Amino acid sequence: MTTAVVLVEAERDALQTLGGALAGLDGVAEAYSVTGEWDFVAIVRVPRHEQLAEVITGQLVKLDGVGRTQTMVAFEVFSEHDLDAMFSIGQ
Repeated sequence: MTTAVVLVEAERDALQTLGGALAGLDGVAEAYSVTGEWDFVAIVRVPRHEQLAEVITGQLVKLDGVGRTQTMVAFEVFSEHDLDAMFSIGQ
């Protein structure tokens, strides 16, 4: 599984609708409305690395109201579950 974090700046008129549009895309596992420089964070999860382009440049950036994006591809994943398992070794 390949995961990417996509930061999205929305056009002002799209702030009310873009989150739902992002979440509705195939490959977008989660979409968050956030504070700060960016308006939304989309978590993209796809089986193959090549599919990132299909989702991000093929669909996501073409949504009405997307001003600009910044994409970060994950190298490794860490979760509370993973950390609990790591620290419980030998207990």
